[in-house]
Amino acid sequence: MWLWRSSKKRSFAVSLAKYVADISNKFTSERGAVTVCLSGGSLISNLRKLLEPPYVDSIEWSKWHVFWLDERVVPKTHEDSNYKLAYDGLLSKVPVPSCNVYAINDTLSAEGAADDYETRLRQLVKNGIIASSSVTGFPKFDLMLLGMGPDGHVASLFPGHPLVKENKRWVTFIKDSPKPPPERITFTFPVINSTAYAALVVTGAAESVAVHSALRGTQNSPKLPVAMVSPEGELKWFLDRDAASKL
Repeated sequence: MWLWRSSKKRSFAVSLAKYVADISNKFTSERGAVTVCLSGGSLISNLRKLLEPPYVDSIEWSKWHVFWLDERVVPKTHEDSNYKLAYDGLLSKVPVPSCNVYAINDTLSAEGAADDYETRLRQLVKNGIIASSSVTGFPKFDLMLLGMGPDGHVASLFPGHPLVKENKRWVTFIKDSPKPPPERITFTFPVINSTAYAALVVTGAAESVAVHSALRGTQNSPKLPVAMVSPEGELKWFLDRDAASKL
């Protein structure tokens, strides 16, 4: 695990952009494509430096395949949609082919959308777009960019919820999210933890207690979902000054 702390918002965003660009270039040069999983919340605004030189010009956007770790079961045009957040703040500004952007089917129920998304992922593994982990048998994405809530949740895996223990499905659904909107789909921990590279991108003082619990907590501390992120590849934390204030 690698931890990066910043005292300046600009250096935080620059370091994150360089990290994403370097991993993108590694995979596009090695295998001609890169699979990137996005989250909601503040992540997209934290990726803003990707839209500026030198990063925007160094990335082979046409070779990106974009997925979502979780999504709210709302229309793509809805303000709560993670797809809309990413499209408005990033994807509409770079030349990622629309056929390489894998949004959920927003016409289905939560259960139907989760089943459909998993079916599509399985086909992409079969076609070689997504790698498969030789260790777990789950899909092995190249890069996952995770956020974290003040309660320590990641994706739509919340503290104390039964879904944190799901270990068979790739994608599952939740109808009683403690944070609105209530209906969502989410990757499960076996998928998250099969990734090659994972970055936990956390900003704000409201998250500082959960950050401390995950990174400095004792064995007696309740285990938050964020502390269960343990990829078979590399994990890096990107923390701004406020999020790191209790370390």
